Amino acid sequence: MGSDRGGCGGGPRLEIDFADPGFLRDPYPTLARLREHAPVSWHAGTGRWLAASHAAVGAVLRDRRLGRLWRDKEPAAFFAPFNLLHRNQMMENEPPAHTRLRSLVAQAFSRGHVERLRPAVAAEATALLAAAGPDFDLLADVAEPLAVTVIAELLGVPREDRHRLRPWSAAIVRMYEVAPSPATEAAAVTAAGEFAGYLRTLAARRRDDPRDDLISHLVAARDGTDRLSADELVASAILLLNAGHEASVNALGGGVVALLRHPDQLARLRADRRLIPAAVEEMIRYDPPLHLFIRTATADVTVAGVTIPAGAEVAALLGAANRDPAVFADPDSFDAGRDPNPHVGFGAGLHFCLGAPLARIELQAALAALLDHAPTWALAAEPVQRPTFVLRGYTAVLLTQPPART
Repeated sequence: MGSDRGGCGGGPRLEIDFADPGFLRDPYPTLARLREHAPVSWHAGTGRWLAASHAAVGAVLRDRRLGRLWRDKEPAAFFAPFNLLHRNQMMENEPPAHTRLRSLVAQAFSRGHVERLRPAVAAEATALLAAAGPDFDLLADVAEPLAVTVIAELLGVPREDRHRLRPWSAAIVRMYEVAPSPATEAAAVTAAGEFAGYLRTLAARRRDDPRDDLISHLVAARDGTDRLSADELVASAILLLNAGHEASVNALGGGVVALLRHPDQLARLRADRRLIPAAVEEMIRYDPPLHLFIRTATADVTVAGVTIPAGAEVAALLGAANRDPAVFADPDSFDAGRDPNPHVGFGAGLHFCLGAPLARIELQAALAALLDHAPTWALAAEPVQRPTFVLRGYTAVLLTQPPART
């Protein structure tokens, strides 16, 4: 990682190779150097500004002059299924479109009374662990089926179709990496088309035969005479499905690995279950499942003394912000009782994650069930990490119940 001065509009510049295996394995030392070098830096490789300090990231996420402005990926004909989903998502729009879409979706989402799902989520986590036995893959046996089951139940996806959701979602979200390959692009386009087609069919069935589920509520969602269009309904449902399980799966995997690498904090948690909510927040801070969120300047905007010119993109580096020593004491250590914990793992401002309450319930339930499942658990092998940065996580976390000492 070299540094120099200059770049778009002047100001500090510091180069990062977002594809470097060492960086992907552990990005935090590099992010710390970036943050220490400057809270906002120009990155020539991506042609974007990078916000790395907690204050700068917070400013980027909250300044309404820095917006989510969707641009269709080119060639538009090839990317049509992918573009259609994102063009109609609340996450890729600013007011007034964002306000309208979020209002309609939140109106329907609130009918689920997320908090009332807590007992069912806890029971599902317990059942999954009971079926998994003493040696299991935390992701394949617990995190993924729990997250898919919860969001699929909420949306009303039939049980026999749920196995299709995770592959579709995984293919789509790989497009959010810094430099997706042609194979990744092709897989995302195929998945977007298949996923949208499936949900159009399901929405049509719910229109004719409404149920007590979110798809039915989205079909009926209205604000006066306004309602979701067919494309908006599909895009909203896919956003909720993707965001509703990607974050919780990756946060649980990374969080449990962090706990096992901080055995004193795991012991502290076992001794005091009241710390579970705080430990979940620390999981999201310490190794967040989402590391980068891009905004576009609609006017010249000054952040941390650096002017982001109109039309330029700035990436809020959430993982860098979450380890800022100006805000977090001993930021590179996992503290199961950290309080306060103003992390930005769920974003901030207008685009704060709508599904954060549900993700918290899932993570708290899964962590409590893990603590109940066995007096001790340990890594059976080195966790297998995904070679990604934007959506950080593992592909396998094998856990074992060590034999009791005699």
